[in-house]
Order: sequence, then C-alpha cells, then structure tokens
Amino acid sequence: MEPLILNGAPAIHWAIAGAGIAAVTLTLLYLANRRLGISTGFEDACSLVLAAPYFRRDAVIGARGWRLPLLAGLVLGGFVSAIGSGGWAPTWHLGMFDTTIGWGPMGKVVWMFVGGLFIGFGTRLAGGCTSGHGIFGLSNLELPSLISTLSFMGAGLVTTNLVYRVIF
Repeated sequence: MEPLILNGAPAIHWAIAGAGIAAVTLTLLYLANRRLGISTGFEDACSLVLAAPYFRRDAVIGARGWRLPLLAGLVLGGFVSAIGSGGWAPTWHLGMFDTTIGWGPMGKVVWMFVGGLFIGFGTRLAGGCTSGHGIFGLSNLELPSLISTLSFMGAGLVTTNLVYRVIF
C-alpha cells in the first residue's frame, strides 16, 4: 500500500475506509432518513451568509441542523487524521504544477478557483456531487447516479490523461 503523499504516513486500508463510508451512509439513511451528499452541505454553508432566494429555500434551511455538523465533522476528521499521522503544515508547493507551469502564488489561486468553478458547474449540472451519486445513488441502484458517476469518472480519466500526458 502506497504511503500518503503529503507526509508519507501509511494509508488506511481501503476496506476499512469503505466500511466507514458505508456506516455513515447507512446511519444517515436508516436513522435520519437523509441522503449522503456534500455539495448540498455547501448550499447550507452559503445560506448562512447569502440572502439570495436560492439559499433561502425550505430544503436548504431545513437541513442545516444535520448537514452543517456533517461538514464540520469532515473538516474536523481531516484535521484529526492529519495530526494523528504526524502533523500538518500548510504549503503552496504543488509539485509538477510549480516545475512545469510556475505561475506563482496568484497563478495557483486562479488555477484552483477556475477548477472549483468547473467542479461546481458539473455538480449542479449532474444534480449532485460524486459522493452523493457515486456512494449513495449507486447503492440505491439509481440510473441517474450511474450515468453521473460514469460521466464523472470519464471526465476525470480524460482530464488526468490530458494534464499528465500533454501539459506535464
């Protein structure tokens, strides 16, 4: 098993990680009758500061009580995992991006911002994110989730080959 990229710590075995994801998914479904999905949680976070009608819908406001703690738990879990595996230090080093493109700090911010716009657009176009479709939707045998997941995976495969074979 490959060590983690950032600090060389051993990764959790895929079966243990998968069981954890399944436990969260089943808990949300059977105990709370809720669907796992991260992109809708970001709507909840935006609704705290934006007054646009889109963020004031009952579907968004009514789910804050469980989605915001779920998002906070993801952030906290990542922090605890980083500390538990030897520490965490923020960095601007982006490996091959720096050596090949070398746009500097502002270029990295622009690159990440544009990438985030593409991800956000795709998430709204698909009606959900990779976790919602790929984990929850596929486990419920939903055809739209199968189509979305195949699209996500196909786009990721094409993008990865384009970036690593053409750009880098």
